Amino acid sequence: MSSIKAAVYTAHAHTTGGRTGTSKTDDGRLAVTLDTPAAMGGNDGPGTNPEQLFAAGYSACFLGAVKAVARGEKIKVPDETTIDASVSFGENANEGGKGFNIAVELKVTLPGFSKEDAEALVHKAHQVCPYSNATRGNVDVKLTVA
Repeated sequence: MSSIKAAVYTAHAHTTGGRTGTSKTDDGRLAVTLDTPAAMGGNDGPGTNPEQLFAAGYSACFLGAVKAVARGEKIKVPDETTIDASVSFGENANEGGKGFNIAVELKVTLPGFSKEDAEALVHKAHQVCPYSNATRGNVDVKLTVA
């Protein structure tokens, strides 16, 4: 089991109603309405859902990891660098698995990098990104360099 030595920052969110409720942070910076997609048997209302929030969080964190690794190697990451995250929800496919799981695909675009250099940087970022470390061994994560 992984853990941290000491918390540098802790985020706090308060959620009511589950997938058809609301969630907000204690500092008021984030307040969202939650709705379940029709594909999952929900009302397909105007609210977001946990998978969208996870996709946004993981892609932002992963891009931060790319920049951190690059900075350590004295490499400039272009401002136009992007990550498109897809988070899929479905039944757990693991042997004997019950319930549901997610799968993630991160498509990284690093303008001005050769495919080989971009892939090397993305691989290193995957080793240090907190979301990657949290999901490793539990969630299928596919990394693609555009």
